[in-house]
Amino acid sequence: MKSRVLIIEDEPSIADSVAYSLQRDGFETRIAPDGEAGVGLAREFRPDLVILDLMLPGMSGLDVCRTLRRDYTFPIIMLTARAEEVDKVIGLEVGADDYVTKPFSMRELLARVHASLRRQTMLASPAGQVAFEDGHLAVDLERPSVSVDGNPVALSPREWGLLKALLAHRGRARTRHQLLDEAWGGDEYIDARTVDVHIRWLRKKIEPDPDHPAYIETIRGIGYRFGK
Repeated sequence: MKSRVLIIEDEPSIADSVAYSLQRDGFETRIAPDGEAGVGLAREFRPDLVILDLMLPGMSGLDVCRTLRRDYTFPIIMLTARAEEVDKVIGLEVGADDYVTKPFSMRELLARVHASLRRQTMLASPAGQVAFEDGHLAVDLERPSVSVDGNPVALSPREWGLLKALLAHRGRARTRHQLLDEAWGGDEYIDARTVDVHIRWLRKKIEPDPDHPAYIETIRGIGYRFGK
């Protein structure tokens, strides 16, 4: 069964080129020319991955990403013509999983698509060894699912990767580089500072008080630890 990729891009030449390359690589694709159409098509098409332009007419790429993240956990790769670090951090803050700056090579984009889908498949596989429940937070890695006070919480693939890596070494500090390697593998185009962004996002979803975390502790000079 072909993996489905939704492309939300307002420049027809870019959207068509990306769709053509993905189709040649065995993917099924759909194109949405703006944010509102993209959100609607995501609900209809049920993609395995979304390629999302940051600068869209009307509803911005950031708003689209926020909206999709409320309901879906598929990987989101954000495209932008702006290379500033602040833009990358903002994109990651709202739930993007990867970030590609225009102009980009199609080979690089395809590599990132494959890496994101491999990562999601790996994270969805039953682990059987690591789980957690304490009345507030429940993590079931066989389903997989996370709930807070009985309410389901949607995690992105990268957030899942971090949580699994931290739980696998529960009570032990892990460096940012260790978490990058354990959560996402060695084929990422990202630096260790990205871990801080996703830790902050994960805390917002699972901690009773994200400003005073009870689960994911910061270990000064080292990295992070799941301390419960």
